[in-house]
Amino acid sequence: MDVLWITAGLGCDGDTIAMTAATQPSLEDLVLGTIPGVPKMVLHNPCLAYAVGDEFLKPFHRAAAGELDPFILVVEGSIPNEKIKAEGYWAGFGTDPTSGQPITTCEWIDRLAPRAWAVLAAGTCATYGGIHAMSGNPTGCMGLADYLGWPWRSKAGIPIVCVPGCPVQPDNLMETILYLLSQAAGRTPMIPLDEALRPTWLFRQTVHEGCDRGGYYEQGDFAAEYGSLKCIVKLGCWGPVVLCNVPKRGWMNGVGGCPNVGGVCIGCTMPGFPDKFMPFMDEPPGAKMSTAAVLMYGRTVRALRNFTKSSLDREPSWRQPGTQLRS
Repeated sequence: MDVLWITAGLGCDGDTIAMTAATQPSLEDLVLGTIPGVPKMVLHNPCLAYAVGDEFLKPFHRAAAGELDPFILVVEGSIPNEKIKAEGYWAGFGTDPTSGQPITTCEWIDRLAPRAWAVLAAGTCATYGGIHAMSGNPTGCMGLADYLGWPWRSKAGIPIVCVPGCPVQPDNLMETILYLLSQAAGRTPMIPLDEALRPTWLFRQTVHEGCDRGGYYEQGDFAAEYGSLKCIVKLGCWGPVVLCNVPKRGWMNGVGGCPNVGGVCIGCTMPGFPDKFMPFMDEPPGAKMSTAAVLMYGRTVRALRNFTKSSLDREPSWRQPGTQLRS
């Protein structure tokens, strides 16, 4: 299965680079076709390809002409609004062989998306607009679902598949591509997506529900400064309301991830990112009320547990030397 990967949106190529850290499955697993029953992935990504220039663009032109089928289209980076530019263009790659003019990113999407077996948006910029789509940006950029339309379907009837993250969690991205390849082989049903077009099995739980610091939250025990092992919600963490599996999955080989290493969750997997989560290092407005409520019962719970723990932390009285059995 050919995978045509456009990195010419407004982005940093961070999702492509993150993908190289995936292990379950790895990029090599899919490119080499080592997973039984799943078609080999033929990847056309400008950051990772040996081919350059016109040679690299050949499969893109073939796909646009209907000569390459089937293929999966992956878009990385937010989509600028070419209708509001003063002159020139916001983003593009390659030139039209007939006119010699640059081909904009929007033109590539317009040509390739209707012919693609499936379309995947990789990273928050491509899924929902991300950093580049903040209020006041001059490009009018947006996510792929905003550009094509949220009800859009590929020719195989598949909705746009969104795998957000800034950058995307490596295994989340590769696992989603693996699912699509498996679906193309007829081995899995239609990919299940939530209302924000995210794979449901990856984004059904909040950061808080998978966070090792959750026990501290329950007991109303909050960190007052960075470097603490306690809950960091009062330092600006949005974990209780953000759908993301990074605390459970880690970042690379199960290691790392924002709250796991002491960083607050800033909500980068959510459609409202970043505007609705700013300023990043302030306590979230909703947290003020919820943490106040938690403090009321959390301190009591903590005191009761400490009392029980102090008892359990001592051996029974009969465990001592002597001439009589004391138990």
